[in-house]
Amino acid sequence: MSDEVEKALAPVRAYLLRGGEAEASRILAEARAQADSIVQQARSGAAETADRARARGEADAAQAAAAERSRGRDQARSIMLGAQREAYQDLRAQVLVAAGGLQTEPGYQGLLSRLVTMATRAAGPGAAVTVQPEGGVVARSRDIVVDCTLRRLADLAVDQLGDQVRELWTP
Repeated sequence: MSDEVEKALAPVRAYLLRGGEAEASRILAEARAQADSIVQQARSGAAETADRARARGEADAAQAAAAERSRGRDQARSIMLGAQREAYQDLRAQVLVAAGGLQTEPGYQGLLSRLVTMATRAAGPGAAVTVQPEGGVVARSRDIVVDCTLRRLADLAVDQLGDQVRELWTP
């Protein structure tokens, strides 16, 4: 393109970029609000499950001798870890369902367009981008695969919660 065309298109590009950023911010805010709600639900369910597990473990330990009490504590810990794992898996499943639901949202086409742009930039020049039926896109270039599917992005979002996930089972 000539410099004149580049200069003429610069305001349009800037406008589209601002619009895309605003839409991405809105979608991100909605996703965060939904994630907060899901985390609250999961936290409540995890606390109930943990309380039941703790009570069951304590009841088992009270009836046994010293060796049995040790086994009961081990069992309670196992149940607690299972409850924590269940709460984490439940959170991940709920986030995946919510991410999959984005395809039916009015702003999905705008999100898809931004994902195409991001994936293309990340994969490099000449990348082939395919829209995935389950949502999102995958870009492939010579040695690079960029997975921007809704499932992958949801997984990354949950993974990025890191230690915040412990809040699910910590009162």
